[in-house]
Amino acid sequence: MIARTVIRRGLRALALALAVLVTLAAFVAAALRLQFTGAPEAWAKSTGNDALWLGHAWVDGRRTERDVEAMAVRLRGTGIRDVYVHSGPFEWDGSLNPAKHPNAGNFLKWWRKHLPDVRVSAWLGQAVKNGLDLDDPAARARVLAGAKHIMDLGFDGIHYNFEPIGDGDTDFLDLLDRTRPLTTLLSVSTPQLEPYPLMRLAVRATLGHDKYWSHGFYQEVARRTDQVAIMTYDSFMPAQSLYGGHVVRQAALALDLTPATTSILIGAPAYHDHGVPFLDGSESVAGAAEGARLALSSYGRREGFGLALYVDFAATEEDWKEYTGRWNTR
Repeated sequence: MIARTVIRRGLRALALALAVLVTLAAFVAAALRLQFTGAPEAWAKSTGNDALWLGHAWVDGRRTERDVEAMAVRLRGTGIRDVYVHSGPFEWDGSLNPAKHPNAGNFLKWWRKHLPDVRVSAWLGQAVKNGLDLDDPAARARVLAGAKHIMDLGFDGIHYNFEPIGDGDTDFLDLLDRTRPLTTLLSVSTPQLEPYPLMRLAVRATLGHDKYWSHGFYQEVARRTDQVAIMTYDSFMPAQSLYGGHVVRQAALALDLTPATTSILIGAPAYHDHGVPFLDGSESVAGAAEGARLALSSYGRREGFGLALYVDFAATEEDWKEYTGRWNTR
């Protein structure tokens, strides 16, 4: 009898918890859908502060000067001012093997010949869950030695992309502080910002790591860098309207939280292998562009704000049309 009572109480508690979760999910969905309404202002578009992630082939010898010329044709007349070329990754111990970027010198020479006004940062990172341990001072020292090596090659800046970095990670902040003197341009890919209270903890409990950063920790990172590129893709939003609202929310939070000295880049998904079938249909460059425009329209003009397209080798002609037609409208 007692056992049955305990089971009934447990089932009621579980049913209540599920009801609360469903209610919260419905609230978030409604809020995001509402965000993605209205028409953006005509002025809310690229200000020439956009970026593009470039794959490893540009520095490992597979790409040639002819490829750089073709990319120059693609980028001229757009708002892309920065590219992040994958030049790593770091080894598990934090070291950076020069064999990962043997053609970097030629690439930089060709790039500056054909696209002298577009800055080139080295995209450097590694998995830090069961991989590179940034809590280890020796590993961070080796990362810094790699960053110095990259800058000695002639790159314009460093773009860090370590995943997943947990909220409140002071060792990551230390790495940013110690990288700052090595480069005149420091940028970082960041996770998404916590959209609404308690979502970070709920998702962390499900995934086992932070998908979202708290607003306070994001500000700590943003004030240490010149650019933040918020990876608004892989949102797990099941519909285009919800993804658009998600981007509006992310961009609006970033506009409010980021110091004026730091540029904001909203990551736009120019790739089509999310690993979850519905995401290929719900996420798009067009959705990211429209969401960014709506957020900017509500906030007001800000020069240090743009889109960052991920990634060159997966982008289709349709992705480029959406970028130029929906965001880079000149």
